[in-house]
Amino acid sequence: MRLFEVTLAGSIAFALCSFAAYGANPSVTRDVPEKLIARKDPGQKTRVDGPAGTSGIPGVTGGRKSVFDDPLAGVVVNRTITVLGKDFYQHFTSRWREKDVGSQFTISIHERPSARFGSEIWVQFRQKRMFHTFLPPARAATKKISAMAVETVYQNINNSEVERIMVKSPDLGPEEM
Repeated sequence: MRLFEVTLAGSIAFALCSFAAYGANPSVTRDVPEKLIARKDPGQKTRVDGPAGTSGIPGVTGGRKSVFDDPLAGVVVNRTITVLGKDFYQHFTSRWREKDVGSQFTISIHERPSARFGSEIWVQFRQKRMFHTFLPPARAATKKISAMAVETVYQNINNSEVERIMVKSPDLGPEEM
């Protein structure tokens, strides 16, 4: 009985240390013991945990996560009010999910309704407007405008990210948030 308790305590301690090592430093990679190697075919071995493209948890694949990764990456925030705005949001997000497959950009869609001009719609990324237009009161044009908005927003976000990475000026301070 005592041997069982020691073995169980040792395996729990090993699991906790392994988890802490992977959680503290996501770039740490180690050789995987033979028992953690998944087998697809009897003669072929596949590593479950490797340096590139795996999650660090046996049996779970996917990209490695870093402490600095955005936990809300890929969220599209709906700040619309009217039925016209909700239609725009639905059409926009359905097209956006096709475009942004990796779900790497978090954006928000805002609306300011007006009885005279329809609705003012804009899309923000990192507190910058990437797209801004007025939707006509007739709902028929909403789908076409939202399709155009997806292309414009995606292009503007890519340009903004390239500019953010490439332009480093000591005269400009970093963003506050």
